[in-house]
Amino acid sequence: MGVLPSEFDLIVELMGREPNFTELGMFAVMWSEHCGYKYSRPILAYFKRYKEAMESTGLENAGIIPIGDGLGVAFKIESHNHPSAVEPYQGAATGVGGILRDIFTMGARPIACLNSLRFGPISGEDAVAKQNRYLFEHVVAGIAGYGNCVGVPTVAGEVGFHPRYSGNPLVNAMAVGIVELDKITTAGAGGIGNPVIYLGSATGKDGIHGATFASEELGEDSDAKRPNVQIGDPFAEKLLIEATLEALETGAVHSIQDMGAAGLTCSTIEMSAKGDVGMEINLDKVPMRERDMTAYELMLSESQERMLCVAHKGREREVIEVFEKWGLPAVVVGEVTDSGRVRVYRHGNLECDVNPHHLADMCPVYKQDSAEPTYYREAGAFDVLGLPSVDLNEAFRKLLVSPNIASKQWVYRQYDQQVQTQTKIVPGGGDAAVLAPRLTKAGISVKVDGNALWTYLDPYAGGQHAVLEAARNVACTGARPAGITDGLNFGSPQQPHVYWQFDRAVRGIADAAETIGTPVVSGNVSFYNQSELGEVLPTALIGMLGILDDADDAIGIALKTGDSIAWVGIPARDSKHFGLGASQFLSVVQGIESGHPEAPNAQAEKGLHVFLETAAKRRLLHAAHDISEGGAAICLSEMAFAGNVEFDADLSGLPLPDLSPEESRAFGEWPGVAFVSFSPDNGEHLQGLAESNGLVWCQVGNAGVSSSRIVLSAQTVLNFKLVELRELWEKSLTAMISE
Repeated sequence: MGVLPSEFDLIVELMGREPNFTELGMFAVMWSEHCGYKYSRPILAYFKRYKEAMESTGLENAGIIPIGDGLGVAFKIESHNHPSAVEPYQGAATGVGGILRDIFTMGARPIACLNSLRFGPISGEDAVAKQNRYLFEHVVAGIAGYGNCVGVPTVAGEVGFHPRYSGNPLVNAMAVGIVELDKITTAGAGGIGNPVIYLGSATGKDGIHGATFASEELGEDSDAKRPNVQIGDPFAEKLLIEATLEALETGAVHSIQDMGAAGLTCSTIEMSAKGDVGMEINLDKVPMRERDMTAYELMLSESQERMLCVAHKGREREVIEVFEKWGLPAVVVGEVTDSGRVRVYRHGNLECDVNPHHLADMCPVYKQDSAEPTYYREAGAFDVLGLPSVDLNEAFRKLLVSPNIASKQWVYRQYDQQVQTQTKIVPGGGDAAVLAPRLTKAGISVKVDGNALWTYLDPYAGGQHAVLEAARNVACTGARPAGITDGLNFGSPQQPHVYWQFDRAVRGIADAAETIGTPVVSGNVSFYNQSELGEVLPTALIGMLGILDDADDAIGIALKTGDSIAWVGIPARDSKHFGLGASQFLSVVQGIESGHPEAPNAQAEKGLHVFLETAAKRRLLHAAHDISEGGAAICLSEMAFAGNVEFDADLSGLPLPDLSPEESRAFGEWPGVAFVSFSPDNGEHLQGLAESNGLVWCQVGNAGVSSSRIVLSAQTVLNFKLVELRELWEKSLTAMISE
């Protein structure tokens, strides 16, 4: 069960007796890292919103940001890493289902899904590569299989590859919903005598102890834990969405919560603790897929597509009739009491009698030892000017076909991107997805991002950059960055260097979020992402919400014939690594993973956000694309691929630090910079707008020429035909999967 001896002693002390088997199982899941945040809670205190949440209602469910017209956006990210490692299709599918329930349990209609995926190398015929390909293919199929059927578009995401993810893929799912701000529902039970109603699919024996499974390392026996993985039914989830939202409209529901991690245990305990009430539950009335289920199995099952609600007394039939109309079970299984206890019965026997606050609020918290690893200092001392020279044309092509940079269309073309007909910018069309929700003129821009190699080599800077990159992504669509959900994926917190990585990365996220004014309103921590191959790269992911006052102002990344192209961004600081530290150029071309990413400047990046939002609102820009993995040459090529137009760019005069080598102009990963394209008539106006926001403006070229080239210096030019380069970029990932 994952309960430490000291924790068992505390349970006995709190209860005044030894727990029985069912009670111990309930404590185990509620006190797991997955539910109790016992190792991460001290570090999450860096987030102001998390502090407030921990002092009041806890960390579950989604955060909400107002967007005007009485509407708010509910959004959250969750991981499903361990389940996806042992059963990739169902692990990924139920990750989608679970995060959707976090949205509509608050009364919000889900309008979009996103995902962030990490795998080991998929190229090659060795056993590890074959297993990684299997995981990759089946995770993507699971996301598509569930999301496409449930009727919520998958509009954005990212995919990354690194040997450190072999044996332990990361599967993070994000969902976004729209809610009327005066109709947000609570999860706190209340009203003595109010009926407790079980809603949705029947309970089975799948997913038992899923929360504790997610709070331990993967090992040789991981395949034996396939029963810990839930089985999803997207058609039942679609019915559950509609039935839940319709039931909430009746006004008969007092409070509601989904049965996520820890199933009935989580929902009964947390709802009771939040409302400071008791609850009595008769498990004999719970819909079951197998009649011989014990109290322990019923309380700990994580079967999918289930909710628990408290109805106003005398109005329970209104709720039940809505669910019956949609063909879903809805059964009164108990009532709210004034006992302050959660009591659970099975076959007339009292199987559980606990104080819900003991499970929900008194999980032990551990501040671990941390230690700065030697590799961090070695990376800081790395000298990029001592690198051997390479053919930059060859390096350019090698980067384009590398798995982290190559087109991900093999992935996103499996997803339904436009169901609900609110998607304005689809995957591949912009730096973020843009949606135009009904009932408002406003648009929302959403993206999930994070550079794990940067976070590994410099966790504090990596955490800051994750926030700033995601903010630039939504700003490049013309949106104003407004709020954050974070997905924190790390190894075992008991390892001092991992806890150091976690501490530094979270502090970086908190500092950057505070500086640019994007509160962290929800999130998820996933520890123990390691196997016999070691821990994963520290992967801090940021789901960013941006708001457009008018959805029609949104812009994508595609160059247009006749466009002028300019570099616009924050002034470059003195640099030791010239944008090449921790870069894809260093990793893919030179075979070296070292150096630090460039120092972030969150305060200066606010000026870039204002410039991009203002320029888009004034309809001065045709496209914008920020520089990220692969640097300027990759960024410009992706804009050309999207517009299917050749371009000519001269990067020899870029405003970079003295001594910057040619490689840094082509492939340096400079933060706080974007390329923009526009009608030549608007160039002077845009330059003035950029400079008034403290930015550097450098016009570099034009789109619509006969043959593409990127000038790095008088001696070095990258020459290519767009159609040939695009084919390499588009087909690279598919070719690896077909090996």
